[in-house]
Amino acid sequence: RLVSVRPAPRANTSAVERRVLLHGLMRRVLILGGTGWLGRAIAQTALRRGDEVTCLARGETGSAPEGAHLIRADRTQPGAYDEVAGDWDAVIDLSRDPAQVESALQSLAAHAAHWTFVSTVSVYERNDEPDADEHARVVDPVDLDDYAHAKVAAELASARHRGERLLIARPGLIVGPGDPTDRFGYWPARLHRGGTVLTPSVTGRYVQVIDVDDLAEWIVHAGLEGTTGTINAVGDTVTFENFLKLTAAIAGFTGDLNERDDAWLTDRDINYWAGPRSLPLWIPLSDAGFMQRSNQRYRAAGGELRPLHETTARTLDDELSRGRGRPRKAGLSTDDEATALASDA
Repeated sequence: RLVSVRPAPRANTSAVERRVLLHGLMRRVLILGGTGWLGRAIAQTALRRGDEVTCLARGETGSAPEGAHLIRADRTQPGAYDEVAGDWDAVIDLSRDPAQVESALQSLAAHAAHWTFVSTVSVYERNDEPDADEHARVVDPVDLDDYAHAKVAAELASARHRGERLLIARPGLIVGPGDPTDRFGYWPARLHRGGTVLTPSVTGRYVQVIDVDDLAEWIVHAGLEGTTGTINAVGDTVTFENFLKLTAAIAGFTGDLNERDDAWLTDRDINYWAGPRSLPLWIPLSDAGFMQRSNQRYRAAGGELRPLHETTARTLDDELSRGRGRPRKAGLSTDDEATALASDA
């Protein structure tokens, strides 16, 4: 019989830390968030393990999953953490606001056996280095209204309070059912509709995504295992061309892909990456490294990745259930795409 050997607790460890070290159990989980998309997925994963899950959030983006305890609180206000005082086996913070991150750390950091801050690969200064890992330079956090800068500032605050007893998870593009950004889902939904589909030039372009449920599973697993350090939580890289082929097969697409170069698209006010009048996942060639980050450390830390075709199929099912023609936050409308394609006829 295999027996796992765990280190003996240090004399100055807390009661929670001793329980984790001796028994390998993660019982009390606090998610600072938990009602949004990723936070809710993390809460559901922890609940499936049998953990006692508490979500502290304003609750404006949704509700906590059934079985979780929701504490409604505004983290910008004094006393926001009064109801969650005490020891926690794991705290997971998803905020982008450095002030909220700092206040949580001041109130809770000394009482958590494990702390995870969920950051982003957007923190890196350069996006032109394929296969860059966690040692790549991050931006200087000088503009806290900027998402990447704010996340770096929050990382630094987390490190000041937790030192080496901290996991900084830097996810790439998170995708899958329920995605509120509509970026990834645009393509399976659009190819399912058929006809002539406008695409960017695929040469030299890549797609790198992580399924929301894979990410949630890993974050919970990392807390249980006591994983620390900085880790890019990103999927495997595929070419944009192969992504479209795979998506076409799943969607039953038999139409035509009308590929246009960057200048043609930008001349018609079609935007990169996301948002209205965009072709999602399309980024400038100079930033191609953004979709080619190394996931070696994620794999080594027990991170698993389901096949891309499974995530794409799950996403298409979700798109159809929510309504393929619903108003979207990203992509081209039917009329905008038709107008662009007809512009040089």
